[in-house]
Amino acid sequence: MAMKARYLASPSWWKAYLMARFLPSHLYWPARYNTGGISGPGSRGRLAQFKARVLNDFVAENGVGSVIEFGCGNGDQLSLARYPRYVGVDISRTALAQCRARFAGDDTKTFVLLRDHRGGVHDLAISLDVIFHLVEDSGFNQHMESLFSSARRFVIIYSSNHDDLNWAFHIRHRSHSRWVEANRPDWKLVSSVPNEFPLDAAGSDDTSFADFYVYARRTT
Repeated sequence: MAMKARYLASPSWWKAYLMARFLPSHLYWPARYNTGGISGPGSRGRLAQFKARVLNDFVAENGVGSVIEFGCGNGDQLSLARYPRYVGVDISRTALAQCRARFAGDDTKTFVLLRDHRGGVHDLAISLDVIFHLVEDSGFNQHMESLFSSARRFVIIYSSNHDDLNWAFHIRHRSHSRWVEANRPDWKLVSSVPNEFPLDAAGSDDTSFADFYVYARRTT
C-alpha cells in the first residue's frame, strides 16, 4: 500500500514504527509525547479545521453544555473548539501538562489522567483519531465503555468503522458500530459525516480514512 511505503521512507514514521512494534498502546502514546511527538497531522491544518467545524456546529445546534474527550492529546484540536465546558482525558502526563499550560486561566477546561478519571456524565463524549490506534482488545473495550458510560445524550466518534488487522504499524481498524450493537443496545448510530478530505492514494498527511459517526441514546 502506498501509505505504508511512505511511512517506511520517512525517518519520523520509522521511529514511530519501531516504538509501535515493541510498545502496547498504553505505553506507546506516553513514549511518543515524552520524545517530543505530537498528536498527529490530523490535529492540524485542514483536517483539524474540518473536525472543528463539524463538532462546533453540532454542539451549538444541539444545545450541548458539556463535552468530555477521551484521548485529548496535546490540545492542538482543542484550540479550535467552542465548547461551553470541557474535560480532556488522556493516558499521557506529558500531553496533559502541555494542555494545562496551553489553556491556563481557562476555567471551562479540565484535564485528567486516564487512570485518575472517576466517571461523571456529560452531554457529549467524543473520540477523535483514537480508536484505530488501540491495537489491543482490552484498550479498545475500555475506551468504548468509557465513552458510552460518560455520555448523557450523544457520543461522536471520528474514526474508520471496519475491521482490519493488517494495515500499517500502530493502526488497527475496528468496527465500533458493531461493538455498540453488541454491547450498548441503549444507543444507536443516528448519522455520519463523510470526511471532506478522504484518504488519497499516496496517504497524504492532510487526508484521512476517518469519518464522523454520531450515536444517540435511545429514548424507548
